[in-house]
Amino acid sequence: MKKTGQGILVLGGARSGKSRYALELASGFSRKTLIATLEPKDEEMAQRIASHRRARGADWRVMEEPLKLNRALRQAEKNSRVIVVDCLTLWLSNLLLAGKKESEIILELEKLCQIISRPGVAIILVSNEVGQGIVPADPLTRRFRDLQGRANQMLANVADQVYLLVAGIPVRIKGDKG
Repeated sequence: MKKTGQGILVLGGARSGKSRYALELASGFSRKTLIATLEPKDEEMAQRIASHRRARGADWRVMEEPLKLNRALRQAEKNSRVIVVDCLTLWLSNLLLAGKKESEIILELEKLCQIISRPGVAIILVSNEVGQGIVPADPLTRRFRDLQGRANQMLANVADQVYLLVAGIPVRIKGDKG
């Protein structure tokens, strides 16, 4: 990465290698924090979280925050050189399922854009690209897909670098190599 204080957006489909690549980007930093947005709602999710924790190692501080991402970012900035947020897709889903209105979610996204736009800690955001599939059959899923697409556009606009992972291969779509 070329500097600290930059925002990097890592997009891709499910199982495309997004998280692995985001962790690779962060690997050269000291004082690394991962903010995980997944809630362990069942045994399989709890096992997945435990597996991710073991894979990261002791040099990572892990924060779990399914809803108040911006607050967690402000807290993590105090003691980190790089922060990886994995993932925005789950965060948006959590907000929708918690009954947040679209206007409230957009306000949180605008705050997130401000956080990643200012100088300071490098922030790497992982997000799913969900707009390449079929049109969902139910209103909630369509609402989520539309909101996810809007979020990705907002964040890509302010990020210094944007990568799209395709079959595990990162394709740089914005920014320089650094």
